[in-house]
Amino acid sequence: MSGRKSAGAKTGSSDATRSGGKAGAFLPSRDDILRYIAENPEKSGKRDIAKAFSIKGENRIWLKDTLADLQGEGLLQKERKRLVRPGSLPSVAVLDIFGRDSDGGLLARSVEQQDNDVPTVVAVKVSRSGPTPGVGDRVLAKTFPTHAETGPAYTARVMKIFEKRHDAVLGVFRILQDGTFRVEPVERRQTELVVEKEFRNGAESGDLVEVLPQRAPRYGLPRGRVLNVVGSLASEKAVSMIAIHMHEIPHIFPADVIEEADEAKPAAMDRREDWRDLPLVTIDPADAKDHDDAVFAEPDTDEKNPAGIVAYVAIADVAAYVRSGTPLDREALKRGNSVYFPDRVVPMLPERISNDLCSLKAGVDRPALAVRMTFSADGRKIRHSFHRVMMRSSAKLAYSQAQAAIDGVPDDVTRPILDTILKPLWAAYDVLKRGRDSRQPLELDLPERKILLKPDGTVDRVVVPERLDAHKLIEEFMIQANVSAAETLEAKKQSLVYRTHDAPSLAKQEGLREFLATLGLSLARGAQMKPAQFNQILSHVKGAEHEALVNEVVLRAQSQALYSPENLGHFGLNLRRYAHFTSPIRRYADLIVHRALISALSLGSDGITRSEEERLEDISELISATERRAMSAERDTIDRLIAGYLAGRLNDTFDARISGVTKAGLFVQLPQFGADGFIPVSSLDGDYYVYDETARALFGDRTGKGYQLADRVEVRLVEVAPLAGAMRFEMLTEPKPLPGSKRSFHKAKAQRTRARATQLRAATRSRRR
Repeated sequence: MSGRKSAGAKTGSSDATRSGGKAGAFLPSRDDILRYIAENPEKSGKRDIAKAFSIKGENRIWLKDTLADLQGEGLLQKERKRLVRPGSLPSVAVLDIFGRDSDGGLLARSVEQQDNDVPTVVAVKVSRSGPTPGVGDRVLAKTFPTHAETGPAYTARVMKIFEKRHDAVLGVFRILQDGTFRVEPVERRQTELVVEKEFRNGAESGDLVEVLPQRAPRYGLPRGRVLNVVGSLASEKAVSMIAIHMHEIPHIFPADVIEEADEAKPAAMDRREDWRDLPLVTIDPADAKDHDDAVFAEPDTDEKNPAGIVAYVAIADVAAYVRSGTPLDREALKRGNSVYFPDRVVPMLPERISNDLCSLKAGVDRPALAVRMTFSADGRKIRHSFHRVMMRSSAKLAYSQAQAAIDGVPDDVTRPILDTILKPLWAAYDVLKRGRDSRQPLELDLPERKILLKPDGTVDRVVVPERLDAHKLIEEFMIQANVSAAETLEAKKQSLVYRTHDAPSLAKQEGLREFLATLGLSLARGAQMKPAQFNQILSHVKGAEHEALVNEVVLRAQSQALYSPENLGHFGLNLRRYAHFTSPIRRYADLIVHRALISALSLGSDGITRSEEERLEDISELISATERRAMSAERDTIDRLIAGYLAGRLNDTFDARISGVTKAGLFVQLPQFGADGFIPVSSLDGDYYVYDETARALFGDRTGKGYQLADRVEVRLVEVAPLAGAMRFEMLTEPKPLPGSKRSFHKAKAQRTRARATQLRAATRSRRR
């Protein structure tokens, strides 16, 4: 590396002079910086680069400008606090093996890049001691950049092979009137398959099946062979089963996991503090089957803290039952989290653990890991302490039930505890709310919808649940407990998994800034963005015509929340350190934090192991991926349920809102159902429509009129594919004038042209060197 530094410094000295670097300093060239980032993907932040090339003082400004130029030219992009080359892969990635090279070596592509025009090719290395994958397998692998001028950009070492065959097609088996068999794929882009009698494999009409496509004949539909009957679409919960299999969500517990769960015995007092007389209560949704958090609050009696409060949060002690390295633990990590569908839950842990031993049932002794937090009257946390306890919940309450009691309508359960438990909780929430208001987290107004089903599993109606103070109370108590967990582990220098949410990237900030300018709004420049700056924009449009639009675009400008052993802070909550601690029944990240606290505070022998600490980066990557998988599966299921619900309403008209704008057309959402459909740009009459990325709009090249993200429109349903969860609509609303959209479009086009020219010149200079 030292040789490269010297060579780069000589080249970079002239670059530094041209770019404003301090004269006489040895600075790297742009190529040296790009090479270093490719070779050191885990140490590619601005500080890392400055340290690697000994860039100090005023030359840090030169480095900042150079990195900004490289990002502007598309040669670098920011991910969390690291800079990466476009198309680069994380150190741990999920890969699909698609073929072999000329020497017979396996080649793969990242699942995350499957929609890219040119996905990165990875050469998969097979070791004698590790798993042996083949073409068609999906694998979890460690990736390593090659830096070779030809051939794959990465090599990979396989860590795990996922079970499902990826050459198989998921579909519904149909028996036609002439007695022949067909499979209707659940993915719209797949064609129907003909199944011969000998390849039926016991499938009946309406069964959800996995089919292996055969070589297509010269004429007619391709053939297929039924590999596996997944279930019947005639049964309840069949729609979520499609998503479970398409997204490879483990949903059947292995026998050894069930056996371990069934043999588990209730935890004993053993070294636990006795909190059974503390009147903790659970407050959850009315239909909740497990209860993993309980709360209590009381005034602080310390004269030095006038009007202060003491808040208690107790969380089910899952670590007492799920020990590191056991079958239960391995299956929980494999699942990563519970998945919630409208018609079922796929739990992370068996019911014996989640709904019984670790459910904080009223009047029953249960082990817990608890935190006691003291706050001043202005909502500032003064101190906190963690305890491993035995507790006994005083009452099981629903959100609406607790809220009704506070609003003056108590029932037989809440009336006896109204003055002693509920009112002190609400008084504590008033205190915590002051702290939240002072902190100013991001305040987006995006209502959530809930699908209610009939007994047969079809859609009954879609509702927007009322947002109660009871919800906000529990949310704020949990946030403070999560912060306390992160603070304690940092203070003890104990490794942990953080819940991180990075600030919006500079590119997203600039895109948002350009968009807001089209509405006459401004967003201050600067890399150190704060949620308060977004909140000012949101408050400015409150109640105005563009309120929904601005909320939507601000949301899309945000980074994705992740799990990481590196603390990047939580931008949305405006917190410097944050860890998930409060739901170990349904999130593996919380279980890791519990084990870390047990070890750091010497609360038992079932804490985090050295092996787990060494694998925290891999674990974080895996559970971040399972979280994304769950969100995608949940969204797909809702789309299929709503598409099936509306299949009988072809040619009906609906009020809709534009939820996405692309070159290909408009995505629209039906507010009363929360489902999306598509309007192809080719179906928009009267003009030639052009995509304006800055304004998030399609506008007529001749008239300047068009459609913009979040516009309210009227549409007609013209096509439904229930299995694919897809709907196509026709636009009925006339286009509206879009002031500045043409100018914005041509400005963006000119910027892209200049960026491409700059990249071409850089590539030419690189070849000459």
